[in-house]
Order: sequence, then structure tokens, then C-alpha cells
Amino acid sequence: MPAISFQTVSKTYPPTKQQRAQGLTGLKAVDQVDFQIEQGEFFGLLGPNGAGKTSLISMLAGLSRPTSGAISVHGFDVQRDYAQARRHLGIVPQELVFDPFFNVRESLRIQSGYFGIKKNDAWIDELLHSLGLSDKAESNLRQLSGGMKRRVLVAQALVHKPPVIVLDEPTAGVDVELRQTLWQFVARLNKEGCTVLLTTHYLEEAEALCHRIAMLKQGRVIALDRTSELLKSAASNVLRFKTDAELPLDIAQHARITGRIVQLPAKDAHEVEQLLSALRQAGVMVEDVEMRKADLEDVFIDLMAGEQTPLEVTKP
Repeated sequence: MPAISFQTVSKTYPPTKQQRAQGLTGLKAVDQVDFQIEQGEFFGLLGPNGAGKTSLISMLAGLSRPTSGAISVHGFDVQRDYAQARRHLGIVPQELVFDPFFNVRESLRIQSGYFGIKKNDAWIDELLHSLGLSDKAESNLRQLSGGMKRRVLVAQALVHKPPVIVLDEPTAGVDVELRQTLWQFVARLNKEGCTVLLTTHYLEEAEALCHRIAMLKQGRVIALDRTSELLKSAASNVLRFKTDAELPLDIAQHARITGRIVQLPAKDAHEVEQLLSALRQAGVMVEDVEMRKADLEDVFIDLMAGEQTPLEVTKP
């Protein structure tokens, strides 16, 4: 039995009054998404803003209904068997949502009560310790920094010991210390058998943590494979250098440019020499030249830039 199953799921939002007046139809945010996440997997769900990730997570959580298709968690349909499905699911949302009237420990006890759980102080203490919140246990949530509030959200998602954890952009805008603390704890839970579904814009995290990855574009799955296989699909190495000059147009259109850093795909040493020669002829001075293997970000950019058809689904 899979931990999570998306069965030909589509979601279309109705048009606004203005869109109806213009004769426009609704927005199709998710289009025929169909894949399974096996128990014990660490699975990544990636895509640009507007790709449909949030819509999928909302439907998985039972907060919105699919227009068509079905979603289940450990065999429980998230619509027909909402209570059972929700018991098996712990979700860390993107937004910092908290009750300002309670301290950290009280908020975890209240969250436990939503699932009918009492006298679980030992597990609450373990969560507080593992997430670096022990010294904040009696602090009011209003007094916490954004990073500490994020840790509390993680603890709330885990307080009922769900077998499936959904992390929706869990490290967005937080410090390095929290990232390390969070990933160490989540990796431990995954080794102990928990299934983890991660959405993130930090592709280096997905590359390091996820067994398999699905990439969404305009609501459709355009890639779904083991992380190692996705990396193998990158045909090129990458030439990386720094420059203050403007690149020739024929080179710039293939480059990933971040400030002074330029990265260009290069299949072999001959192509590297051709690129450097073209840059010299154009009067572009370069420094800190190096070669590296293509990473998940390179694969992601290539897939999002191209006209892709859905790839074959592979099992873990």
C-alpha cells in the first residue's frame, strides 16, 4: 500500500467575475497528476511558482477538493475518510500560523488534543529537544522569532506521530542552524520509517535528501524519477566563471547568470575551449574559471525551459 496516491488528479478553479465577463474559463492548476509515493520514501515535489504544488498539497490535506481524480493516504481517501487520512498525515505549512495566547508546550498539548491524544509529554519533550525548543517551552508564541515559530510548526505537525510528513517550503527564509537541525531530525524520522514529502525551492536540499523527485510545470508532471537518474539525464558539465562584462548574445542566451557569476553548459574540453575563445574575441575578461558536474538545478532549468512530455513513472 502506498503512503500517498494521486490518482489522475485535476483541479480547475472557477473564473472570477471579471474573467467571466471577458469570456475566460477557470484556471486549471493541476492537470491529470498520477503517481504514488511509497512508504518510507523521501520524495521531492519541485516546480516554479504557479506549477500546482500548493494546490496538490491543499487537496492532500483535504482543504480543497479535486475537480476529478482521487487522493489517498495509507489507503484512506482524503475526502471520504478525512479523519483517518488526516491522522496519518503531518503537514508543515508555508505560512507562519500560530495562536498568540499560548506558550510552546501548551500549543503542542492542544494540537495533540485535536487527535484525541493525551499524556504524551515524553514525546513533546523529545520534539522540543530535537528541534532546539527546550529553552522556549514556556515562552509565548508571540515572543518567538520567525525561525523559532517555524520550529514550532514542525513540532505541531509531528506531535501525533504521523507516518507521513509533508514539508511545504519548510526552510524558506530561515537560518542555516534551523536548516541543519530540521534536516537532521527529519532524516532520522525517515530512517525510522516515516514517509516524507518535501516541496522546496532550495534544489540543493532536494538533491541531497530525496530518493525520488517529481517536477511540475503548468500543473503537469514533466519528470518523475530517482534523483540519481535525473542527474544522469544532464548531458553536460558546467563551465563556471566570473565577469563584469556583458556576454555576447549568442552565449548569453545559453547562460545562467547570477550577479557576476556565469554558468554555461559544456559537453567536453573542446567545447570549453571554444567558449573561452569566443569570450576572448568578444573582449570579455573572465576570472575564477572552473568546471563542475551538472546538478539538480541544471536539470530543473533545462526541463522547465523545454517542451517536455510527461516522463515514465519509476518506482523507488
